[in-house]
Amino acid sequence: MPEIKRRTPTGAAVLRQDLTDSIVEAVLDELAEKGYQSLSMDAVARRAGVGKSALYRRWPSKLEMTVSTFAALGVPLAAVPDTGSFRGDLRATLDAVLEWVGHPRIGPIFTDLLGIARTNEALARALTDDIAAPRRALGMEVLDRAVARGEVPADIDRELALDVFAAPVFWRLHARREPVTSEYLDQVADLMVKAFT
Repeated sequence: MPEIKRRTPTGAAVLRQDLTDSIVEAVLDELAEKGYQSLSMDAVARRAGVGKSALYRRWPSKLEMTVSTFAALGVPLAAVPDTGSFRGDLRATLDAVLEWVGHPRIGPIFTDLLGIARTNEALARALTDDIAAPRRALGMEVLDRAVARGEVPADIDRELALDVFAAPVFWRLHARREPVTSEYLDQVADLMVKAFT
């Protein structure tokens, strides 16, 4: 029996990556300028120079579009390579947190989404499931490596440790509005090592 050659899909079956990239930039620009509450599929489509159908082929709603776009940026930033020590991994983790919450466009969008999520259960759940959980899973790898090296006790309170990894940077930057310097991150890393080892 002859082999059936499959035709490469065309048209609506193919999502062009360059078009998706343009839409993602438009989503981020709209979020940065207007915030989540004022974000609309119409405005994103206009800014990206596409029809709304191009958006709906990728995401079923404004919520899915926002969280998917944001997760694609934020989750990879949480990956920390093995530096060979708990202190080194902690310091790299703090750098990764700062890159995320300190980014001039991403940081303000994130704080806006967090504020709205206090009263928007669907957004809160999506942020937890699609952004917080994957980022925390990557942070868990830092703790797993430290336990395997014998640097921290196996019964360390992992959830508390992960909260502490991100909290000082976020609080200093967005609540106190103070600069986060390299020296500050060194001090935080040293304090965490003392607290958890």
